[in-house]
Amino acid sequence: MSLQKIRPTVVRTQYVAKELLRIAKANGVKSETLDFNLLDIKTYTRVKDPMNDGDWEEIDPHEIEDLDVKTAMLHPSFEIKQIYEIEVFTKDPHLDNFSNFKVAVGANKTKCKIYLTILAGSEISYSPRLEKELRIFINKRKIRSGILVNIFDKPLDKTLSKITAFIRVAEYAQYKKKEIHLIAQCFEPVLTIDDALILHYEHKAKEELDEQTRINYAERGFLKKVKKDELLIEYIKPKIGKPGRDCRGIYLAPKEPTVKHEPTFEVDESIKIVDTKDSVQYIAYANGYITFENNVYQIRTDVSIDEISFKKTGSISVGLDSDISINVQESNAIKDAIGEGMEVEVSEIDIDGNVGSNAKVIALKANIGGQTHKNAVIRAGKLTINVHKGEAYGKNIHITRLEHGIVDGHTVEVAQAAGGNIRAKEITIDVCGSHVTATASKIIDIKKMQGDENTFIIDPLLKKSTKKSLEHNKEQIKHLEEDFKVLRKEIEKYTTFLQEGQAAFNDIKKRLVRYKKNGIKMPESFVKKYKEFQELQSKLKSLKEELAMKEDQYNLLTANTASFQENIFNARIVNHDRWIGYNEIIFKLVDPPIELVYKPKEGCPDKIFGLVQVDEEEYEIRALAE
Repeated sequence: MSLQKIRPTVVRTQYVAKELLRIAKANGVKSETLDFNLLDIKTYTRVKDPMNDGDWEEIDPHEIEDLDVKTAMLHPSFEIKQIYEIEVFTKDPHLDNFSNFKVAVGANKTKCKIYLTILAGSEISYSPRLEKELRIFINKRKIRSGILVNIFDKPLDKTLSKITAFIRVAEYAQYKKKEIHLIAQCFEPVLTIDDALILHYEHKAKEELDEQTRINYAERGFLKKVKKDELLIEYIKPKIGKPGRDCRGIYLAPKEPTVKHEPTFEVDESIKIVDTKDSVQYIAYANGYITFENNVYQIRTDVSIDEISFKKTGSISVGLDSDISINVQESNAIKDAIGEGMEVEVSEIDIDGNVGSNAKVIALKANIGGQTHKNAVIRAGKLTINVHKGEAYGKNIHITRLEHGIVDGHTVEVAQAAGGNIRAKEITIDVCGSHVTATASKIIDIKKMQGDENTFIIDPLLKKSTKKSLEHNKEQIKHLEEDFKVLRKEIEKYTTFLQEGQAAFNDIKKRLVRYKKNGIKMPESFVKKYKEFQELQSKLKSLKEELAMKEDQYNLLTANTASFQENIFNARIVNHDRWIGYNEIIFKLVDPPIELVYKPKEGCPDKIFGLVQVDEEEYEIRALAE
């Protein structure tokens, strides 16, 4: 089927796209089948005023560059337009040099930047007229889109040069991926800023929850922690924008800013106000958590609540460095002050009641007035618990009654122990019942013994860090012992070489001295052998220095290993009361790694027990005077 052609038609128009549609409709064809030649372009400007629209005056496009930006291009009364004289005709695909050059002309949101997009798969051949033809091709695309030509086109020159150079080198260019080039740029407006109120502390709390590796539905941000000097709230001041003009020549007036978020709240002395050019900032004076009550924001460090539970608060994790102290007031013996599965991390916490199953409490200082469930875990630098059945870790721990719980600390005091496992450097038990295992590195002090089936252990490697340090020490010693074997063998080899060649070396040395004194050139073979012998001497010296250094290191490490055990001879197990039933005293040696066990008989009057060395590698647990 042959393509229906129209008679070539010359028209003058400001809107080429509309004119092509009109001609296509009048001739019963599709506008996509039409093309046009650009015969002439005329550019007009005028300045309107309230009383008179003003007359359009023709201007050379090059004169646009001389116009003052503020008084003309960015003045609201200034207008610019173009009239195009075009010859419209039916497109012949066989004569289209750009049929395989797939491009699109687009703009940014303000239409102040115009881009040429070359699509992947585009193909084009080089010709001497390519740059000129490309400019015409692109300008026609711009005109169809209502974009002014030859005015804001500085970027186009650079783009055409770049594209043409690429095609010239390739001769036949194929674009494997999409390319985007700037081809026109006008005056970008500065957008108006509406006022806004940003609650930074709210956004931070949400981000912290979103960043968790697993979703914790129990963590709901009951307390919104803040840090000293943290930006909490910010009021963005309204600011009218600056005008612009787009690549269609249209003036872009800035809109008036909307104002609907002006602060109506107040802040107390815990928050400082900083008024800047662009905003009003509300900044924290100290660590704590932020509250909003009675239209007043403030930072607090103390909070009292009835309970911490999934239903009421969720888990509370504000950090050990938050300076926040929580008082949990629920004291009913049949309820949990810290509910099942709850996790609390805070600087200080005072719990009047119980800590429930699978609950975790982490603090610098904690006081629990009730009891801990056997599956509860408590960690605090300074920790006080009334009745303990779970796990407790800390530095200084005081427990009123231990009921088969686990305690691990630096200094532990237990008023009454009714079963349980205690590990610490120093342990004091006021009343010791039955089934207690106490492991210390320095002292176990029992004021009153009321039960049996207890085990009291002195272990210098009580702490994991100490044990790891010893293992590391031993590993280094082992490596050094292996190094000694290699080094001593090497030293022996080089010593033998030097001893066997010493006479020859001395002879060569004398000859070289004589040659040098008489001004005679020294034979190369003599010089070479002399240097070889010197290198052997230097190597032997280096090996001996390395051996000496490693021996010093070895002595230091063995001394360190011995020091792990030294304190065990100063460690004591003290029972101020009489011994009842079956109990065990154990001392764990480091080197050799053995356990010594002593079982004081019922009624035994001995109070103080320690480890003594009775022979070179023989040790005993004995009752001591002190």
